Amino acid sequence: MAYADGHNHSQLAVRTQGLVKAYGGFKAVDSLNLQVPDGGIYGLLGPNGAGKSTTMKLLLGLTKPTAGSMWLLGQQVGNNSPIQPGRVGSMIEGPSFYPSLSGLDNCRMVADYLGLPVPTATGALAKMGLQGCEKKKAGTYSLGMKQRLGIAMALISQPELLLLDEPTNGLDAEAVVEVRQMIMDLAASEGVTVIISSHILSEIEKMAPVVGIIADGHLLYQGSLEDLRERGHIRLRVSDPELAAETLKARGIHCEYVRKSASLRISEIPDSQIGVLVTQLVSQGLQVYRVASERKSLEEAFLELVEKPQNHIQQSGVLQNNAAQCPMNPSGHKQRSIR
Repeated sequence: MAYADGHNHSQLAVRTQGLVKAYGGFKAVDSLNLQVPDGGIYGLLGPNGAGKSTTMKLLLGLTKPTAGSMWLLGQQVGNNSPIQPGRVGSMIEGPSFYPSLSGLDNCRMVADYLGLPVPTATGALAKMGLQGCEKKKAGTYSLGMKQRLGIAMALISQPELLLLDEPTNGLDAEAVVEVRQMIMDLAASEGVTVIISSHILSEIEKMAPVVGIIADGHLLYQGSLEDLRERGHIRLRVSDPELAAETLKARGIHCEYVRKSASLRISEIPDSQIGVLVTQLVSQGLQVYRVASERKSLEEAFLELVEKPQNHIQQSGVLQNNAAQCPMNPSGHKQRSIR
């Protein structure tokens, strides 16, 4: 499949190019270029209000883009070319169901709408561990059961792509573990591609080896969590930090002055660029006392991106690893929570 950039992206389940959603002068999503690998779990990570839900609504056609293009499952989608019903399942901003109906009847309504037989409804409930609760009114379900019901309704058509917006939000610890494991099992056993949004780093870390980090509507990083973990700082100690900062700015390199160590901190750049930079500083009469590379924790890397997104947008746009080449096998790490 050839996309607008002239390249073949057959390994991508979702691709967006320059996607924008504006409300008046406010851009909820700004120039978004997603690359979601086919198969496994992709984490859309960012603070509340970052644009995650808006992005999912755009992909589903629930709101119209102001600009840009979208491809889902190899098909370009838009106002006049929606994706075929049933190929994509979703749960956006919490589960939607009729509380006065049973869990089974809610699922039957979805099956009827899609023209699917009743057994698909019972099968979806069973996948989400709701067997034995089919005839109970959905309004009496616990919060965790309601989340599972919402996912079950999204699974009835056996979709190729599943979009889940904060599926563990508000759940107690036990329910979080249950829902998380069900999503991981689903991706592994059914071969469905899952895009899951969250503002909690530790949740995404446990499920999704490939992520897109979004803040203020901008995609700031896309690639593997391992690569993000490897990113660090370079600390420069020089004779005149102010003059050095002006030199860095002229080269388009954002820096921060660290008062405690009287040094400048910049993002990691290749050794060849460091060599050129040091040569330039020395040629301006500066003495370079130390150049040190410092690694960041995953939590530090995430916070650096989302707390000062404009720095990264202005510096180099999205930090992009080749997400299409990243393996989509979930792996567990030590828990870190960002709220």
